[in-house]
Parts: sequence; C-alpha cells; structure tokens
Amino acid sequence: MLKLRRASVFAGIAVVLAAQLAPLDDRFWTHMVQHLLIGDIGALLIVLGRPFRSRPFVALPLWAVVVVGWHVTPLYDAALDHVPVHLLQHASFLVAGIGLWSVLLGPGLSTVGRLVCVAAMWLVALGLSQVLLWSGHPYYAAYTLSDQRAGGGVMLVEGSFTMLGVVVWLLLRLFAETEVRQRALERG
Repeated sequence: MLKLRRASVFAGIAVVLAAQLAPLDDRFWTHMVQHLLIGDIGALLIVLGRPFRSRPFVALPLWAVVVVGWHVTPLYDAALDHVPVHLLQHASFLVAGIGLWSVLLGPGLSTVGRLVCVAAMWLVALGLSQVLLWSGHPYYAAYTLSDQRAGGGVMLVEGSFTMLGVVVWLLLRLFAETEVRQRALERG
C-alpha cells in the first residue's frame, strides 16, 4: 500500500512537471489542458498518495477564487506576458487543487458533505466553462474567440468526467454506509 501511495505522489508530480514543461501555451484550449493537468489530475494523484487535512470552508472558496480569478480577470493576460506570474498561476492551481481534493478524499467530511462540495465545485466549473463557451468576445489578448470557446469545452468535458467519477464513487460509498447502518439497526 505504501508503494502504491508513493507511486501516486510521484505520478502526480510527474504530471505537474510534464504539464509545466510541455509547450501548451500557444492555444487557449491547450493551455486549459495544461491547467487541468496541474490543478485537477496532478493534484488528485498527489492527494491520493498523501492525503492532507483541509477545511471545506477554506478549500472550496479558495479553489473557486483561484480558478475563476485567473480565468476572467486581466491576471490571465499578465500570466501570459510575465513568466513569474505564469509560475504563480500554475502554483496556485496546484495548491488550490490539493486543498480541494484533500477535502473530497480526506477524513474530515461526511459522504453527504463531500457530495455537497462536489456539487458546488461542479457549479463553479460549469459556470466558468459556460462563460468561456458562450461569450460574444474573447477575454484574452493572445487568443481568438473560437479558441476560447474550445478551451471552455475542454474545461466542461474534463470537469464533467472527473466530477462524475467522484460522484459515482461517493454514491457507492453512501450506499455502503447506509447498508452498514441498516444491518446494525436490524441486529438491534
């Protein structure tokens, strides 16, 4: 089990490094893939290998502010123009992702509480992806509107599959917990 956890942490670090080093900045949709690899997939793998304690009332709002703040403000263009800002952007995606996945996979929250967090996470990601998909103007100086829309589509598809997987896992867990409680009630 320890080897599997270590492998997960190393895989997460490898995903983050590969995403950081890959030349994915030339198109918005590829840049979005990069952000999702860092903040979702890499962070998830790291947390699967080494869960951290995180507070839902801090982690979820922080994640939402980081994701939305970088994508619908001039900060995104600043990150494209200045390497240190870009590195800060990616580091904030990783930290916010680790915090959020720690809430969803860690010990501090009930299964129902985790489902509520996933629903809130999905609403934020869905809202942002819809803004990017259906906007009548590009938000970023370096990208076209069609590229921005493709990036919104990438965010929508990846987020939906990731969150659907988490919801299925949580519902299976909830059903198992309910079954255990029911058996305990039947035994008296």
